[in-house]
Amino acid sequence: MNDFLFTVYPYLCGAVFLMGSLARFDRDQYTWKSDSSQLLRAGQLRWGSNLFHVGILFLFFGHTVGLLTPHWVYEPFISAPHKQMMAVISGGIAGAACFVGITLLLHRRLFDPRIRLTSHRTDLAILFILWIQLCLGLLTLPFSYAQRADAHEMLVLAEYLQHMATFRPNADLLATVAWPFKVHMVLGMTIFLLFPFSRLVHVWSGFGSLAYLARPYQIVRSRRLNVPHDHNQPKPSR
Repeated sequence: MNDFLFTVYPYLCGAVFLMGSLARFDRDQYTWKSDSSQLLRAGQLRWGSNLFHVGILFLFFGHTVGLLTPHWVYEPFISAPHKQMMAVISGGIAGAACFVGITLLLHRRLFDPRIRLTSHRTDLAILFILWIQLCLGLLTLPFSYAQRADAHEMLVLAEYLQHMATFRPNADLLATVAWPFKVHMVLGMTIFLLFPFSRLVHVWSGFGSLAYLARPYQIVRSRRLNVPHDHNQPKPSR
């Protein structure tokens, strides 16, 4: 089971994530949306959405850069224990903000009658899964803080993920890793597995919109055309 979950399952989830997203974009573009319920009630959504999105983006890029960057790249600038402490503090703040945001969003979906009626089951399911994932992520913080002296667990997790990214899987590296990290990783992979079948696909559009920053201006009309006015033309009736 350990070999399957940390050797085969990540690649299976990655394949479904990529191919499923492409298939949905090709076949069901009208379902490619965030299904916003802002028109029904905006107040709680404003706080919940902003806190959730700011927190989740920080956590996503923090995990990606922090764990996929080899140790020798940042070693001349910051030691592994200091990097782990920085990750615990910044990740804890972002995780707390994200947790508050998604709790507000989940409460809004569950206890507002109008929003509950317009919500799909997958909307509630994916919010609940993300909520559990955040709880597990916050649960790993005490374990990381306890090992701040040598940052052993962080280095092991980084080495495992770098092996996976370079197609050299080695599940044995996780033999000494605490269980909250393993459950957190498996549920994270499962979120990627469910991604193409939920409203999360709108994340692709968010990243894709960054291309507009580098796109040149579109010239609709370069100069004003001087069209002579025909005085004999009848005026339109009111």
